[in-house]
Amino acid sequence: MNSDEKYMSRCIQLAKSGAGNVAPNPMVGAVLVYENKIIGEGFHQKYGEAHAEVNCINSVPAEQKSLIEKSTLYVSLEPCAHHGKTPPCADLIVKNKINKVVIGCQDVYEQVAGKGIEKLQNAGVEVVTGVLENESKDLNKRFFTFHQQKRPYIILKWAQSANAKIGSKNGERVLISNGFSNRLVHKWRSEEAGILVGENTALKDDPSLTTRLWKGENPVRIVIDPQLKLPASLKIFDDESKTIIYNLLKNSPGKNIEYIQLKPENLLESLLSSLYENDIQSILVEGGAKTLQSFIDQNLWDEARVITNAGIIIEEGVDAPAMKNFDLVQQEKLFSDEISYFSRK
Repeated sequence: MNSDEKYMSRCIQLAKSGAGNVAPNPMVGAVLVYENKIIGEGFHQKYGEAHAEVNCINSVPAEQKSLIEKSTLYVSLEPCAHHGKTPPCADLIVKNKINKVVIGCQDVYEQVAGKGIEKLQNAGVEVVTGVLENESKDLNKRFFTFHQQKRPYIILKWAQSANAKIGSKNGERVLISNGFSNRLVHKWRSEEAGILVGENTALKDDPSLTTRLWKGENPVRIVIDPQLKLPASLKIFDDESKTIIYNLLKNSPGKNIEYIQLKPENLLESLLSSLYENDIQSILVEGGAKTLQSFIDQNLWDEARVITNAGIIIEEGVDAPAMKNFDLVQQEKLFSDEISYFSRK
């Protein structure tokens, strides 16, 4: 690993600290280096607040401020060039007379998309791009998928028994994953903009779909209830988080509960288009089997996370979804549970 890669690796490490707090913005990290020594670093901490470059430059100690214009700025994503919630970071870099900027990858958002690099170059700044480019893109796979494919990044999740059953056929709720895995799932929820279930899961399990076991923001709850059969007594209708009910009968906007009507043709694609329009950048699909299988069958997914409890056998059970077109990326043990991470080919 050369020095550029070393400092870019630090940018990526910093950027991850913003997970769950910056969407729909991307996660970004930045470091300022003078003569092979980091004099400032920062990351985008919260949506609507200062970007990574601002926090990085502001972190430089007073006695080292004079070194800023002699330093190299490393940033994991192309600096913005437009006025959004905050002023353009490219202008800030020029204002501080930083003469070299090393960038992990180019932004794909149409208001940036090369304009930040162009603005820097026009101001005489030396710009190097593509350092740890794949790692920088992977860091913001949700952001890139959202803007390039015009849909949320989709993560499928389920827990299954050793014989690949996700529940009992009599409708009785079965607790499959252990307490440690449950906490991990709540961490996953805190990292995504939305969490989705079908009407059967909402009715049978009455889930809260919140992050109560992990510190973090609750995702928007998304429920597919075509004929609006779900009773208002369910936890998804409480005030813990916003809930969107996708259905075939009515539109009804609301602060906490919103109903959005879809056409029956291409239901999932219409739903994903609606989520895109509502700025939901990523979703965790938690079931049930029919809903999960529909995403798999239509090839509308990016990752799957499957928790298998080797100590549980369900004799008369509901079959787990059947995976198609996938690569196994990673496996890890969490006491009685084995967690498998898959990506779509």
